[in-house]
Amino acid sequence: MSGAPFHIEQVATPTGPMLLLTDDDDQVRSLEWQDHTARMHQLLRLHCGEVELRPRPGASPARRAVEAYFGGDLAAIERLPVKTAGTAFQRAVWAALRAIPVGETTTYGRLAARLGRAGAMRAVGMANGANPIGIIVPCHRVIGANAALTGYGGGVERKRWLLRHEGAMAELAL
Repeated sequence: MSGAPFHIEQVATPTGPMLLLTDDDDQVRSLEWQDHTARMHQLLRLHCGEVELRPRPGASPARRAVEAYFGGDLAAIERLPVKTAGTAFQRAVWAALRAIPVGETTTYGRLAARLGRAGAMRAVGMANGANPIGIIVPCHRVIGANAALTGYGGGVERKRWLLRHEGAMAELAL
């Protein structure tokens, strides 16, 4: 089954080029670093089936917002419309991630408790790892219980950069 076409754009960032996918309604469907294209395609197949990627003529509102975020306007991405598939639990986790304010972090345990599933830390971690929309759905704001940086789909160094960019590094164990 073939899904609707998604528009693809490359976004230059200080942490490397990213690929941004939006649908015909300008909803963000994926944001991933270009060097993790295989992961992007895997998540797309899992969540959307086969999709057709078409180059976007001109810059989308989402691209302009992502560029503004990297340029220092940290609030620019907060209200971007996103559309995800996934399970109901994954979508709940991704919605909870969007509620983490810029400059703050949380742990898998606190996120699970916020969802009313205090014992579901591993499930929260798995949903976090399956997030197809990096940065906008800020999975990088989730850290280990001991305030250490934990794994991140874009790599721990990018996670560290993003948290510094957002002013959240003071509370973390480096």
